[in-house]
Amino acid sequence: MGAQGDRRQSSVALILCSVFVGAMLTGCVQHQSPATSSTSESESRQPGASVWASHTESGTPVRNETPVSQQAGSESAAQLTAHARTGDPKAQLALAVAYFRGEGVPQNDAKAVEWSRKAAEQGDADAQNNLGWLYANGRGVPKDFNEAVDWYLKAAKHGHMQAQRNLAVIYDNGMGMPRDYTKAAHWYRKAADQGDAEAQYDLGVMYVKGDGVQKSNAEAIRWYRKSAEQGYAPAQTNLGGIYAQGRGVPKSNRQAVEWYRKAAVQGYYGAQYNLGQLYLEGKGVPQDFRQAAAWLGKAAEQGYAPAQAAVGVLYAQGAGVPQSSNKAAQWIRKAAEQGHIPAQATLALMYLKGEGVAQNYAKAAKWVRNPAEHGIADAQLTLGILYAQGTGVPQDYVTAGKWFLLAQAGGAEKAADALAMLDKQLTRAQMESAQQAARAWAADHRN
Repeated sequence: MGAQGDRRQSSVALILCSVFVGAMLTGCVQHQSPATSSTSESESRQPGASVWASHTESGTPVRNETPVSQQAGSESAAQLTAHARTGDPKAQLALAVAYFRGEGVPQNDAKAVEWSRKAAEQGDADAQNNLGWLYANGRGVPKDFNEAVDWYLKAAKHGHMQAQRNLAVIYDNGMGMPRDYTKAAHWYRKAADQGDAEAQYDLGVMYVKGDGVQKSNAEAIRWYRKSAEQGYAPAQTNLGGIYAQGRGVPKSNRQAVEWYRKAAVQGYYGAQYNLGQLYLEGKGVPQDFRQAAAWLGKAAEQGYAPAQAAVGVLYAQGAGVPQSSNKAAQWIRKAAEQGHIPAQATLALMYLKGEGVAQNYAKAAKWVRNPAEHGIADAQLTLGILYAQGTGVPQDYVTAGKWFLLAQAGGAEKAADALAMLDKQLTRAQMESAQQAARAWAADHRN
């Protein structure tokens, strides 16, 4: 299958591309982050919440709290307003919540701020937390993280669990101020000690990464477990990942499956993806392509690019689903359009071979370029071939030589053959230009 001089270069291109995309498809079935498609640490910390919000502004679910408005009884809006005007902080808080939600009164963020402030200034911790949240999210007031911190801090010092976590989130993410992991860890711990599942998860993340605390897998596991046992899906997913990797615990795919499943049935896409991978590989469960396709499909439907790429591969292979090149291309394109590099490489091959899509060399060149620019050696080889042929791109032997040299340095199996074939077409000056271009690219892309 090497690049022989008596073969047409187009045939060589397809053979070599099938080599490189085969490697990319293998990359689609690795355990991934629940929050990111990279293979780095899977943990990420979550945004903060107000007392009244069932979801944060970013859409991340928060714990189910009893709405403050429901704690104030069944007063009508007029009665509640009259009661609030007497200076009762609980009535003021309830009225603020009613305005925020538009319950019994027209929705009005400015009024929510006004009545939250009145209650907050009397020392009501729920109102202080809510007012901090309004400032942090720019609802009814200009966004102001310094004001948010001031109000969160007042509530946090009263032991308000959500305010403690919200304060930690601001320090953790450097919202409107420099990051301060030490302060973030301090306030996450305060909330975690009170049993806040999200804060317990966040603190576990900090121990994994060594942010604001001494790095400790044992402490990370301890806090993840506390959160996971309360049913918090991101913690369950990360705990599953710890068992799958054997990081700080004896490796156990069975335990990984158990924790992934708990999160997956809650609809958490990272766990659905990882559970699908275990069914695909037969780890911790009997190998079952239908179950793999079902769980990967759930994650893919939520827009998770690695799952979309994996589902595309299953359709291409007819594993667990009816074989369909068209559906394979549809799912792989979804992942590729999100920047998923293995999917982009695979889509390039599909355009080269006309599988599931109309054959189009220009589109093949377009989709293989990003993997090549990210240092995928076989993608660099393929892009070099396209330049050497002038297929889908203008013919350019110097640029082809650059990509062949980079592919060879990266370990692409057929790069040396391609380079030897190209060497017959290049002058010494052109080869020197190709070498210079390759060195410049490598220098620009050094870690």
